[in-house]
Amino acid sequence: MKKVIIGLFSLSVVGGYLFSQYWYYLPGIVSEFISPIGENQPVSWEQAPGKSPSEGDDVDKLPNIVLIVVDDLGFNDITYYGGGIGDGSVPTPQIDSIAKQGIQFTNGYSGNATCAPSRAALLTGRYPTRAGFEFTPAPAPFMKLTAGDAFIEENLENYPSYNSLGLPGSELTLAEALKEKNYHSIALGKWHLGSDEGMTPNDQGFDEFLGFHAGAALFMEQDDPNVVNSKQDFDPIDKFLWPNLSYAVRFNKSDRFKPDSHLTDYISREATRAIAANRDRPFFMYLAYNAPHTPLQSEKHDYDALNHIEDHTERTYAGMIRGLDRGIGQVLASLEENGLSDNTVVIFTSDNGGAGYVGLPDLNKPYRGWKMTFFEGGIHTPYFIKWPKKIAAGSQYDSPVAHIDIFSTVLAAAGIALPDDRIIDGKDILKVALDPQQPSLDRPLFWRSGGYKSVLQDGWKLQLLEQSGKTWLFNLNEDPTEQRDLSVLNPEKLNQLRKVLYSIDDQMIESLWPPLVEGANVIDYTIDKIPDGEYETVIWEN
Repeated sequence: MKKVIIGLFSLSVVGGYLFSQYWYYLPGIVSEFISPIGENQPVSWEQAPGKSPSEGDDVDKLPNIVLIVVDDLGFNDITYYGGGIGDGSVPTPQIDSIAKQGIQFTNGYSGNATCAPSRAALLTGRYPTRAGFEFTPAPAPFMKLTAGDAFIEENLENYPSYNSLGLPGSELTLAEALKEKNYHSIALGKWHLGSDEGMTPNDQGFDEFLGFHAGAALFMEQDDPNVVNSKQDFDPIDKFLWPNLSYAVRFNKSDRFKPDSHLTDYISREATRAIAANRDRPFFMYLAYNAPHTPLQSEKHDYDALNHIEDHTERTYAGMIRGLDRGIGQVLASLEENGLSDNTVVIFTSDNGGAGYVGLPDLNKPYRGWKMTFFEGGIHTPYFIKWPKKIAAGSQYDSPVAHIDIFSTVLAAAGIALPDDRIIDGKDILKVALDPQQPSLDRPLFWRSGGYKSVLQDGWKLQLLEQSGKTWLFNLNEDPTEQRDLSVLNPEKLNQLRKVLYSIDDQMIESLWPPLVEGANVIDYTIDKIPDGEYETVIWEN
């Protein structure tokens, strides 16, 4: 009996130790138990019915819409601006072609410095804080592990379930608005706007959905012989993702199943099949890639093609960019092959800037800041629109535009009036960009994450931290990379922009759920290269 007691005690001690060290593996285990992942299954996209003679001409006049949103793309990840990953040695000709064959907005801005609020802005045309969608949904265990001392323990009480954190069904999405002209709407890839009933893509206006609800997914099985993984041991986010993410998608509201290849490649191929299925009716495709978001996983043949890049992490990341560009090329080619390219509006952007926790210092070059900051590196993103029927190749527009403008721009292209039962913050940017008689956009842009707030107007940008009273004021007309803080030198402009900021902030509502994190984020260094001396930080809430 004594030996049994000692044995049980030993097991409990060992078990307690293992749980204390590896408790963060539990969410992934529970997820796969509740929602098992089946083997790959073919996807049958709904085929468009043939056009009747009476409707053929009218339908052909309506443009198709392909909105391509990539995940955590650094401003310097593509070669269009003269840079590119791997010191410019990894070309992105397909992404670049969207700008070259259409219009590039030199000052394109995201809806937020993290992914989910930006996606809400893209699909509703409203500041996400108007709907209370202020923070990016994440499981509480994830927040606890990654936040450390910045975790707000008291906010756990009565905290909503992770699946219920999403875009309210009362919000009008682009897919819902396009139903006025009978558009068939398809979402592929990352959703991250809620997975409870009423919040899924199929509940928010999309006729078909192939992808995943969460904020990230594995691109391939970790032990697949055709994948190369790069794990960042210094990053607590990476530490949580690898054991908890799944290699799985779902079609509409089906059970989860495995893709048949690298997720970027899989989504691209399925997008081409969906385009072919819908070539005889107007369609809206929301193509939301999860590349190059972590976890970093490159197809082996892409990694092998980049043996000139010595750093393993950079080479893996570059392989993901290579695969992403190739996939977007397949989608563009499918539009051409199906005779749809001329009258399809193709929009390309990223949900926010590159992340400092990847450990690659030049992702957002030449801009300061990372994802989770309102410095240009966090919110200044590539922003291109191609529509050969309407937009001359090589066009350019320099006034600031933002994710909130996509809703209004797409509805105008489809000949649909904006709703009159709610405030729409975005504008039809093609109307002003393509007509030299139109005045430039004269409106401020606004961002908020808790007490960290920012406003941009007439090239002047204010960032402030209510928690500490810290302010940054930059004249982006003369200092686009935010090197010279003018807060002290120009108090008049500081006060003017502060009034503009709070005039917008007062219109917003409180977040639908409280933050679980309030911590310092470094502006100028990756998290593995923080110096011992002084450096600047922002206070990020989520």
